[in-house]
Amino acid sequence: MKLVIQIPCLNEAQTLAIALGELPRRVDGFDEVEWLIVDDGSTDNTGALAKQLGVDHVVRHPVNRGLAAAFMTGIDAALRLGADVIVNTDADNQYCADDIPKLVRPILDHQADMVIGARPIDETEHFSWIKKKLQRLGSWAVRMASKTDVADAPSGFRAVSREAAMRLNVFNAYTYTLETIIQAGLCNMRVISVPIRTNADLRPSRLVKSISSYVKRSLITILRVFVIYRPLALFFWIGVIILGLGSIVGTRFLYLYLLGQGEGHVQSVVFASMCIILGMLLFMMGLIAELISANRKLLERVNVRLQQLETQRRREH
Repeated sequence: MKLVIQIPCLNEAQTLAIALGELPRRVDGFDEVEWLIVDDGSTDNTGALAKQLGVDHVVRHPVNRGLAAAFMTGIDAALRLGADVIVNTDADNQYCADDIPKLVRPILDHQADMVIGARPIDETEHFSWIKKKLQRLGSWAVRMASKTDVADAPSGFRAVSREAAMRLNVFNAYTYTLETIIQAGLCNMRVISVPIRTNADLRPSRLVKSISSYVKRSLITILRVFVIYRPLALFFWIGVIILGLGSIVGTRFLYLYLLGQGEGHVQSVVFASMCIILGMLLFMMGLIAELISANRKLLERVNVRLQQLETQRRREH
């Protein structure tokens, strides 16, 4: 069994040594533990420093492609390295590396496909009151969207089994945290949370530059995932609301017309017609999107199968 611990990095030369100094080289249940750094176009010496500090593998983006892209690059690299379990953590040493055994245990016990480390949000001093409340609200929204019981959805401290990693696809360039949970939940993967500890804050978050921006991007991410993974349900219920509104307005006009009071209400006919047409168009969009979604699922299965065959061939040689 091989465990690969990956760290996406962008100009982390000042904190990388601290984070790596905490990582384990031995974890119960694994024969090998390797470290992987994804240098996302750093302009300092992050990549070179990682090699000096004994990192086993360094993958570099020539330009900055974003956290989500760096995460997926690490997942792909870890799979090629033959990882049975992949742990993702941060270069700023936010998460307590001593909790990695706790994080991977449910996967080793075949109880989960993805494990999310739940931070003690209320006890984290450098989180403002509003950030704590938004973290709770965001995690609740992700739970509703993903049908999982994840306590801390924005947490980047997570473990993923090999089979789950092969099925993950991130379409959002901003962050992978919310999208991967929703995707895993809607694809019937087993996602659970375990409580973990955090360390002192070494630097401000680069992802959350402002609360309003983070909330907006998170809502867009959730909506985008629904469009990709549950398009028929999304377009159907929006269509039902608009079609229902048009039916109510149209029925009102018909009632007034039968009473001989239809004059002066032509605008109601126009509005009702527009709503009914738009509702029907949304139904059709939902059906087309569902067909595209079915095709995507088939392609995902083909991709997983190809990766399994590649892994089998590599092990035979």
